[in-house]
Amino acid sequence: MIARASRALAGAALVAATLAMAPAASAQSGFPSRPVRMLVPFAPGGTTDIMARMVAQQMAQAWGQPTLVDNRPGANGIIASEMTARAAPDGYTLLYVAIGHAINSLIYRKLPYDTLRDFTPVSLGATFTQLLLVHPGVPAGSAAELLALARSGRPLTYASGGLGSSQHLAGALFAHLARINIEHVPYKGGAPALADLMARNVDLMIIQPTSADMVKGGRVRALAVSSARRHPVFADLPTIAEAGVKGFQSEAWYGLVAPARLPAPVLRRVHEQAVAALTSKESRERLTAQGGEVVASSPEAFAAFIRDEIARYAPVVKAAGIVAE
Repeated sequence: MIARASRALAGAALVAATLAMAPAASAQSGFPSRPVRMLVPFAPGGTTDIMARMVAQQMAQAWGQPTLVDNRPGANGIIASEMTARAAPDGYTLLYVAIGHAINSLIYRKLPYDTLRDFTPVSLGATFTQLLLVHPGVPAGSAAELLALARSGRPLTYASGGLGSSQHLAGALFAHLARINIEHVPYKGGAPALADLMARNVDLMIIQPTSADMVKGGRVRALAVSSARRHPVFADLPTIAEAGVKGFQSEAWYGLVAPARLPAPVLRRVHEQAVAALTSKESRERLTAQGGEVVASSPEAFAAFIRDEIARYAPVVKAAGIVAE
């Protein structure tokens, strides 16, 4: 009789647990039933913002629910990242990130979140090759000549869009692997940095090829691409590795994350739509024209990618002494 009663109690508990889970499961299966917010850790107009809006627009069309882009710039992306880490893991708060999402853990002594523990990677969106640019007044017609110039003892400066930006990391990696000394000059964004390169207030910069028109106009000179292989849009340019910096590869990248512990059904729904948006004909054409390559990875692959980026840049950050104040 005791055994029968125990089985009855166990059955009742199972029914109660199932009923308690039903509303949550129903809410997940009906996701999204209200507007979704996609945070962007930078001001409008940059590549992170452009990619987020491109994905958000197509998500909204597919879901029939608004996907609202919310720009929350500041502290190299930390403000928006903390907001996401503390948000409910229900899919209604998403975050579009750039390389700083991984690198901040290396350059800040203390973050208000754990980069690997407090987020659910959804999908790597796209990677972008970058161009090694110099001002036309710099006496170097190739990357090899630029290396020779740096090794001759001539002081050279490189610009970036700020501490921990893709331009900063590419420049630091270039100096580290080439074993040259070039001084970093940070700016508040890639646009003012590029403007100072054209004005010859700095000598060189490694930046995404939104500057192609300026190259054609002769305001800067492109010497090489930063990717591991030549890019079809810039087929006449060698890679920096080909030019003599063995092992060099540095690309800007962007991807989508959510708060940690995102339920599997919601993650699957967000991931499927993010991939659909990225792989659409419109998105591919737009990104390819800007030197980008659509990746649209699995959540697991994106998680591994973030870990690999942290490991790859750790020795560079240490050697360059890159520390946020």
